[in-house]
Amino acid sequence: MGKFSAACAAQFSLEGKTALVTGGSRGIGAAIAIGLAEAGADIILLLRDLSSTATKSAIEALGSTCTTVKCDLSNPTEVKAIVKHITTDLSLDIDILVNCGGIQRRHPAEQFPDSDWDEVLQVNLTTCWTLARDVGAYFLATKDKRAPDARCKIINIASLVSFQGGLTVPAYAAAKHGILGMTKALSNDWVGKGINVNAVAPGYIATEMNSALIANETRSRQIMERIPQGRWGKPEDFKAPVVFLAGAGSEYVSGTCVTVDGGWMAR
Repeated sequence: MGKFSAACAAQFSLEGKTALVTGGSRGIGAAIAIGLAEAGADIILLLRDLSSTATKSAIEALGSTCTTVKCDLSNPTEVKAIVKHITTDLSLDIDILVNCGGIQRRHPAEQFPDSDWDEVLQVNLTTCWTLARDVGAYFLATKDKRAPDARCKIINIASLVSFQGGLTVPAYAAAKHGILGMTKALSNDWVGKGINVNAVAPGYIATEMNSALIANETRSRQIMERIPQGRWGKPEDFKAPVVFLAGAGSEYVSGTCVTVDGGWMAR
């Protein structure tokens, strides 16, 4: 049996890096934050409710530091100020951004309220844009102080409805289609300047956001029948793909989307 080399391990090590993660209080975001910490990164969690401490405790148990910062992703004013607050007021560096925070609203299209449309687009797209723009600008402004080969990694969480329309989720589909376009556009602007921008598209994952689908016996059965791997995904399925995109091993990967769906999109 071959030996796992130090050179290979270095491609996935995040020691000395700091990752800013949204949506990290539960589900996929929590698993990603913990996975990044398992690879050696320190973590900054943006949380609407600082009393949510489970992810922070899990990260600190691994020996990484975890700073929690209050921010309501649905509040544009708070979002626009947060990167400056982190990097200036808290004097924290940011090497990795994971835009995972998101919400879902379901209504028949002809009944979809403007208020829900606006909120979904704000949290799932505009906030991701603002954070990516500001983290990218911060990295470029501080690049001269970094190692010549230093790279920033921005990872946006897309969805199967980045490719499909879904049912009763027009706002979510619009936002997630936007995530793919934004990912490609930012990669075009930045990959030559040291910033890789990629996306990860979850399939059907057993999280709180999908509780309505899981509880719907007919829809749950229909979904399961189409997943070639024969199971709903788990939040832990996202640790390794995101660690790969955050690390040195993905230096030549940018502007693309890794689909983690048990084979759904291939069927």
